[in-house]
Amino acid sequence: MPIDLAKAAKDRGIKYFLISFTDLFGVQRSKLVPAAAIGEMVKTGAGFAGFATWLDMSPADSDMFAVPDPDSLIQLPWKPEVGWLAADPVMNGDLVEHAPRNVLKRMIVAAADKGFEMKSGVECEFFLLSADGSMISDAADKQAKPCYDQQALMRRYDVITEICDAMLALGWKPYQNDHEDANGQFEMNWEYDSALITADRHAFFKFMVKSVAEKHGLKATFMPKPFTHLTGNGCHAHVSLWSTKTKKNLFGDAKGELGLSPLGYQFIAGLMHSAEGLTALTNPTVNSYKRINAPVTLSGATWSPNTVTYTGNNRTHMIRIPDDGRFEFRLADGSANPYLLQAALLAAGLDGIANKRDPGKRLDINMYTDGHKVRGAKKLPLNLLDALRAFEKSSVLAEAFGPEFMAAYAKLKLGEWNDYARHLSGWEREATLDC
Repeated sequence: MPIDLAKAAKDRGIKYFLISFTDLFGVQRSKLVPAAAIGEMVKTGAGFAGFATWLDMSPADSDMFAVPDPDSLIQLPWKPEVGWLAADPVMNGDLVEHAPRNVLKRMIVAAADKGFEMKSGVECEFFLLSADGSMISDAADKQAKPCYDQQALMRRYDVITEICDAMLALGWKPYQNDHEDANGQFEMNWEYDSALITADRHAFFKFMVKSVAEKHGLKATFMPKPFTHLTGNGCHAHVSLWSTKTKKNLFGDAKGELGLSPLGYQFIAGLMHSAEGLTALTNPTVNSYKRINAPVTLSGATWSPNTVTYTGNNRTHMIRIPDDGRFEFRLADGSANPYLLQAALLAAGLDGIANKRDPGKRLDINMYTDGHKVRGAKKLPLNLLDALRAFEKSSVLAEAFGPEFMAAYAKLKLGEWNDYARHLSGWEREATLDC
C-alpha cells in the first residue's frame, strides 16, 4: 500500500509538501501545497502550465497535472516541516509521454517484461563556489593536485557533514565523502538501488546540495565545466542487472572475464553501439563538451573520456569494470537529467542484450597517452549539435523512447543550440576582428 500522505503529515509534523517534477532540461518544478490539501492532490495532482517549463507544449495546451508518488516522500532534513514528492506529469488524463520520470518508468516496465531490474548508483561531483558563483569558495584550496586533500575537505566540514547527516537520516546509506580532483570540488557517495529510486534520490540530492550550500552562504554547481583549467563535474554511474524472479545479479559470473557475465558484456556493447546518440542525454548541455574534449587540466588529467572504449579497472576509458558483477559508465556529467540518465542506460543496454551485441576486445591502455594509437574506435561527439544529430538518427533510442519523446527532446535541445550559436563571444571578437 502507498504511503498515506495525510497521515504521514500528521505523524511527522509536515506542514507543506513540495510536489515536484523534473522537465526535459533537468530543472525541478514544484508547487508548495499545504498539508491540509494533500489528499486531493494525490487524486488529481498539482496544476501547471506545461509551456512555462522545458516541456514540448504550447500556451494553448490544457493544464498539466503533476501527480505525486507517495512512496517517493522525503522530509527535508534542513526544513523538516516540508515533504518533497516526485511527481508524474499528466495531461487530459494521460501520462505526458516525454516527461522524464514517465520515460524512465516505461523503460523499467520494458525491462521487467524481460525479467530484468536495473540497479545503479551515481557519483555526483559538484563545486562549492562563492555566493555569486564567480570563484571557488575556499581561497586556500589551490593545490595543483587537490584530490582527497584533507585540509580542504575539513574546511568544508560543516557543509559536507550536514548533507551526509541528512542522507544518513534518510536511510540512503552514504559511505564516503571526498574532495575531488579540482579545487573547490567534492563528491559524496551513497548506496546503489533500483533505477527509479536512484533517479529520485539523484534529483533530490542536487536540490539538497544547492539548498544546504545556500544556507551556508555558498553556491553549489553541478555544471560540467565551470572552469577551463580545472577538472569538470562528472556523474559516473555504476550499473548492474538483476533477475526479477531470482533476485540475483545477472552480471555476476565467477568464471567470466573480470567477473562479468556474457549478459553484462552485451549490455556494455549496447552502450557502445549507441554511444554517440546517448551523449545527447548523458551530456545534455553546450558546456558538456568542454569537459569531454578538454585539454589536460591543472591536475594533469581530465578524468573524462572522448572515445568509445571499455576496459578493466582503468579510469581513462568510457566504461570500466572495477569489480565483479558491475561496470562503471564514466561518460555522463553533472548536468545529466537524473531520470533520462537511467532511461538512456537501460534503453541501450537492453538493446545490447536483445541483439547479443559484442563489445569487442577490451583495451587496457592509458587512453590519455596512447589513445591515438587505437584504430577503429568511435570518437564521442565534439559538441551538442553533433550529439543531437546522432540522437535523431538512432533507431535504438527511437524504438525505446517513442516518437513523442524523441521529437520533443530534439526540438527543445536544438533550440538551446541555436541560442548558443547566436551568441557572440569575446574570443570571437579577439580572434577575428582584424581578419
